[in-house]
Amino acid sequence: MSKFGLVRCSRWVWRFKTLHPQKKASTFFTTTTEGGQAVNENVSRRPEPPPIRVALTESAGRGVFATRRIGAGELIHRAKPLVSHPSLSKLQNVCYFCLRKLGNSVDSQSQGASFCSEECRKQSKVFHDVEVKADWLAYDEYCRSHGLKYPLLVKRLACMVISGAASADLLDILQPAILSPEMISKMEEGFGLLRSAFTMANIPDAHMEFLTKQWYIEVMSRIRINAFRIEVAGGLYGDLLSSAAASVDAEAAVGTAVYMLPSFYNHDCDPNAHIVWTENVDARLKALRDVDAGEELRICYIDASMNHDARQTLLYQGFGFQCNCPRCLSGD
Repeated sequence: MSKFGLVRCSRWVWRFKTLHPQKKASTFFTTTTEGGQAVNENVSRRPEPPPIRVALTESAGRGVFATRRIGAGELIHRAKPLVSHPSLSKLQNVCYFCLRKLGNSVDSQSQGASFCSEECRKQSKVFHDVEVKADWLAYDEYCRSHGLKYPLLVKRLACMVISGAASADLLDILQPAILSPEMISKMEEGFGLLRSAFTMANIPDAHMEFLTKQWYIEVMSRIRINAFRIEVAGGLYGDLLSSAAASVDAEAAVGTAVYMLPSFYNHDCDPNAHIVWTENVDARLKALRDVDAGEELRICYIDASMNHDARQTLLYQGFGFQCNCPRCLSGD
């Protein structure tokens, strides 16, 4: 299952302060070896496998489980996106590749796109060289006028496939959403605009064989429940904690992204882990409390501060399931 709008609420901040009243924010940037020795993440060392495994759960499909005890505040693992895209309203404010906030300086530009570094500009070539060949005014206006963000991810993925940088079945391992006939019908306009943009750009038919209506809809069905709304803190992890309550009401999203491993985390309205972005689109999964070996790691897909009925409605409408976590069963 997957997630959008993961919100850091004051409930979680209180939990961290209660568990670690004497610790400074910098302690959250350490992890531990199996022997319990603290290691600074910034020290160059051979990366260790994350202390997790993916396995089937009893009722929620695949899930992520701890392979050893994980301490509260510990970094569980990092994750780079399979595909990402900045929000249309943030195109001038964030890096077109890594979604890092640009501030007042831009290190590199390429045909209308801004990048935080020359390295990001080079890495963007896997999609940007194809993207700049087409006119996206109609497609972007379609997304903007309908308040859509997921078609932007499909566009970028299609560019990656055409360039040869990605396989058309890149997202097939992820769970798809169940789409109604009405939802599928609404997607047809986006498919037509996407296909037309590539055709008008004289992209060879052989390079677009994958780009069928079925492919577009299947990709959209996976993105729908596996896309994360990216909210970059732009500072240290401690800054994120101190401003968590304020961010609930703020429009902090800089884009959306789909990841592999984070998409296997199941939902809980009282989670033991959460995902944060401190600098760019690279995600960090952190433990919210002590987690025992063998325990399933769960994140909250929505704003955990909402009441019971609001959470149930949003989860059913957005993800198609009724939450039966302990918190919901208690009526909280």
